Amino acid sequence: MRGYSSFFAKVFSTMIALLVAAYILPGISVSGIWAGFFAAVVLGFVNGFIRPIFTILTIPFTILTFGLFLFVINAIMIALTSVLVPGFFVSGFFSAFMASIIISLVSSFLHGLMEK
Repeated sequence: MRGYSSFFAKVFSTMIALLVAAYILPGISVSGIWAGFFAAVVLGFVNGFIRPIFTILTIPFTILTFGLFLFVINAIMIALTSVLVPGFFVSGFFSAFMASIIISLVSSFLHGLMEK
């Protein structure tokens, strides 16, 4: 997939992953489909622009934890997204951390399905 279709496929799979995380975790809530869509778009931009800065600044922690610190960075990006998007709420760091794991697994699975 190329261009706009690839962008929308990634946003769609991230939105589904956010909705799955909100369904599974009591500390995550999404008020509706549009809030999920905007949260997915904002999370994409946050991951594209802010996450690389955090990743570079925390390279020693990432190396010491064999890459597991990246889940902490993902949790911070999810918490930041919840501050920026009305209708998307994360109750605390543990909820954001668990959501980062669920979102990573679900969106990776969906990206894999869409690539075939």
